Amino acid sequence: MLFDIRTIVGTLLGSYGVVLIITGLVSNTAADQAKTGNINVNLWAGIGMAVVGLLFIAWVILRPIAVPEKSPAAEIDDKPSTTP
Repeated sequence: MLFDIRTIVGTLLGSYGVVLIITGLVSNTAADQAKTGNINVNLWAGIGMAVVGLLFIAWVILRPIAVPEKSPAAEIDDKPSTTP
């Protein structure tokens, strides 16, 4: 589960989302709001990224990678076929 790409993407999106949420809550100036039409873009983008990150982590937990017990190479016969 640790080296699954979904875990890495979910963790990165979640951590960037948390940073943006904190930035949106702490440093939301009137000048920033005037640029964006009175919308706290950092807060909303952070919430969106955190939600998507949580969805990726939930995906990893709910649908883990199934590792086959035997490798496909072990199932190949070493004998050549006798049919022409």
